Amino acid sequence: MTSRTSRRVAALAALVAAATAGCTAEHPAPARLPHHQDSERPGTPSPAGGAATAAPRPFTLVATGDVLPHSSVIERAAADAGGDGYDFRPMLAGVKPVISRADLAICHMETVYGPDGGPFAGYPAFTSPPQVAAALKATGYDSCSTASNHSLDDGAAGIARTLRAFDKAGLQHTGSGRTAVESASPALLEAGGAKVAQLAYTYDTNGYPMPDGQPWAVHLIDEHKIVADARAARRAGADVVVVSLHWGTEWQTEPDERQLSLGKALTASRTAGRPDIDLILGTHAHIPQAYEKVNGTWIVYGEGDQIAGEMFNDSGARDPRGNMSSIARFTFAPPARAGARWEVTRAEFIPQWTDVERGRVVDLPRALSTSPDREDYRTAQTEIREAVLGRGAARDGLKMATR
Repeated sequence: MTSRTSRRVAALAALVAAATAGCTAEHPAPARLPHHQDSERPGTPSPAGGAATAAPRPFTLVATGDVLPHSSVIERAAADAGGDGYDFRPMLAGVKPVISRADLAICHMETVYGPDGGPFAGYPAFTSPPQVAAALKATGYDSCSTASNHSLDDGAAGIARTLRAFDKAGLQHTGSGRTAVESASPALLEAGGAKVAQLAYTYDTNGYPMPDGQPWAVHLIDEHKIVADARAARRAGADVVVVSLHWGTEWQTEPDERQLSLGKALTASRTAGRPDIDLILGTHAHIPQAYEKVNGTWIVYGEGDQIAGEMFNDSGARDPRGNMSSIARFTFAPPARAGARWEVTRAEFIPQWTDVERGRVVDLPRALSTSPDREDYRTAQTEIREAVLGRGAARDGLKMATR
């Protein structure tokens, strides 16, 4: 890290602390420092050399759905490692071009990690190999939400191992924490001259109670807390506030009433006329759900599972929708005037599908361009497109991207 970047990080950390100085002891002021975005990304200004700060420019943000390594997924990663540990990079190689080209890339890690040597387990109480984190970083991700109904599958130890692996890989994270201070801190990123804060929350932890003495271990959905956290991030200097929500009803394409009402309330929240939240990213339902622009702000109700094994729905039937998902891609442009929001000027989605036979995540438009006769690819893409556009997002400009 250069001295110039160090000064910027220290200044922003001070702003974060000042903005939340009135928080209670249960929700202390965030103190974790922001991770400066990889300066080698195309179009990202380099902080080195003491040159003048580049003018703000548009940036792209991509986000994907649940990483849910079932036992079959873990077995595939072991095979891909050739008997030496676990390698999840080949699974994600098909979508790496899309993820790595974005200025910022956000994932959702639904499970917690086991000890370095295992044992590891799939459903119902997941403990995944920590090598997942390195694969996410290698694919191009910058930050991941970690609040889910499986966050406490292995108690506080599972959270600690997961976040330690993220730190080692160089990935930001938000939604759970090892300490009260860490838990209260958003993931702080930077792109296009904008400071981007990511917050994350889950509807439940499958009935597991918070660890003793750690009521802050996992962020639970609470409308007032989310708004308060978003406003604190804004006061701390965030130009763009992204909220990741683990919510909704499994196997239901339509967003449920809770999603609709909470989404409407969160997007309506404003301070001095400016929206407190700039983007909502949803996970949990296992299948693709709609995108919708509500009160001028985009909501992705559910992206679907990005990585999962063979999926069975609530009736016990094999359901191929459980391996369908979308990559959300939004282009943010600098505000037209001081104090205004960074506006989404382009909204896109890219259908993706986990080929469980091969253990690979497939960028469907790209795959169909080279294999147009694959009926399974075409069927999956059609179903994803219909779900994503199911609430009329095309009228607000959402388009399916082909690359």
